[in-house]
Amino acid sequence: MNQLTEQIYQRVCRLDPDQKEFQQAVYTFLLSMDRIVDELPEVTYHKVIERMVEPERAIIFRVPWMDDEGRLQINRGFRVQQSSALGPYKGGLRFHPSVNLSIMKFLAFEQVFKNSLTGLPMGGGKGGSDFDPKGKSDAEVMRFCQSFMNELFRHIGPDTDVPAGDIGVGGREVGFLFGQYKKITNSFTGVLTGKGQSFGGSLIRPEATGYGLVYFCNEILAGEGRKLEGSTCLVSGSGNVAQFTVEKLNAFGAKVVTLSDSSGMIYDEEGITPEKLAYVKQLKNVKRGRISEYAEKYKGVTYVPRTGNGANPIWDIKADYAFPCATQNEINAEDAANLVKNGIKLVGEGANMPCAAEAERLFLDKGVLLAPSKAANAGGVAVSGLEMSQNSMRLKWTSQEVDQRLQNIMKGIYESAKSAADRYSEHNNFVDGANIAGFLKVADAMIAQGYV
Repeated sequence: MNQLTEQIYQRVCRLDPDQKEFQQAVYTFLLSMDRIVDELPEVTYHKVIERMVEPERAIIFRVPWMDDEGRLQINRGFRVQQSSALGPYKGGLRFHPSVNLSIMKFLAFEQVFKNSLTGLPMGGGKGGSDFDPKGKSDAEVMRFCQSFMNELFRHIGPDTDVPAGDIGVGGREVGFLFGQYKKITNSFTGVLTGKGQSFGGSLIRPEATGYGLVYFCNEILAGEGRKLEGSTCLVSGSGNVAQFTVEKLNAFGAKVVTLSDSSGMIYDEEGITPEKLAYVKQLKNVKRGRISEYAEKYKGVTYVPRTGNGANPIWDIKADYAFPCATQNEINAEDAANLVKNGIKLVGEGANMPCAAEAERLFLDKGVLLAPSKAANAGGVAVSGLEMSQNSMRLKWTSQEVDQRLQNIMKGIYESAKSAADRYSEHNNFVDGANIAGFLKVADAMIAQGYV
């Protein structure tokens, strides 16, 4: 690494020695910055990178709530407000037992550049809690969300910080959170995105991350003379992002043969058709069941339970393209080697940082097209930004209008990342391209605004 970036990374490791996810996000970002720091003395002079790796604000708070048995439960809540250089902090809330400060900081850090790439006036932030919605009643989830908002409300607002959903936070949770914010503040504003259609939500918002991922990857493939039509694809996860990735891949004429959840994976050689996908949506969104039930319903489907921390069998199936849409670091070095061995040509990151650093490096070294999450899964926050615009103007655009704007944004992100890669790095290194393109816009704003 460049001497400057090495010093910054070592300082992060020294100050936050236990925050491995945050360290990983900073490290991969700094590898891209090595390409440009010597060419941009103003960035060094104003210590832009040093400031950028420090959140503007990190809030931790307790969340007491009552379960259905009348017992008091305590969880921990977070909101990391990383950068407001380009606009109000913007980023989702995650409710999952794995949530901690390291994961919140890594997500907030990534969000800054993701939002920058969209071209919309949004800063970056992230939040959530170690609360697990699985197995909880609607009443328990409501009481938790209300308690969570009792503290969060004082730190957010339509011109300050606009949260959205993430893992464990869907339409139900956003509705409860918004209702409590409205009651506390006595105001009906666009303070949360991902809202229901009846109270200010945008059409295409649930679909946006998955759709945007496919739009972005389609641009990459078209640039290489390839296409999605007729291809075989691997998709991990079975939540919102995975579901709508499958839906859009089907629309492009691709065949998706896998899905997964924390318990295991299914392999359907015939492909997950629109009819089968409708069953998955009912299974996961309504019944909140396990993906193993898919194998029980459809003949010829293989189910493989998840065991240990070694190679994941979902990444050892021969296919053309892979779309990890589950969680961070789900593809390790061994998984990446299996994908390369089986001739995978593109990996599109639907989850946030799903490839471990070693896996990412192997893909780049072997010439696999890698669509990094900060570019590829920006569709969700892009439509969240469009929801903010609709709320501000008291308008509601049609599905076609929102979808067309989403396609244009994803095409613009592709062009920005490719241009930056071609200028500062290597042809089709979209990891460097996305990092550099996102960074330069934020850096310009930070320098213009002074030492804040």
